[in-house]
Amino acid sequence: MGKLDKLIEKVMGGRGDANISFADLCGLLIKLGFVERGGSGSHRTFARGELFVNLQPDGSKAKAYQVRQVREHLRKLGH
Repeated sequence: MGKLDKLIEKVMGGRGDANISFADLCGLLIKLGFVERGGSGSHRTFARGELFVNLQPDGSKAKAYQVRQVREHLRKLGH
């Protein structure tokens, strides 16, 4: 199992939402076809079709509620 698969499994598992790296979550979205639409300061906005997600770091980690939003988008995409 590759790093991408492990990260998808971790996000979809929902057990470690507060322990997902912000950089890893951004990279995951890009690898899954999301396009970074910019943002201001530490905020990042990603889009894929009609799916949008705004991310901002909490230190080096992603915010747990934003990981849950990404999980819902991944479910919509069939992951």
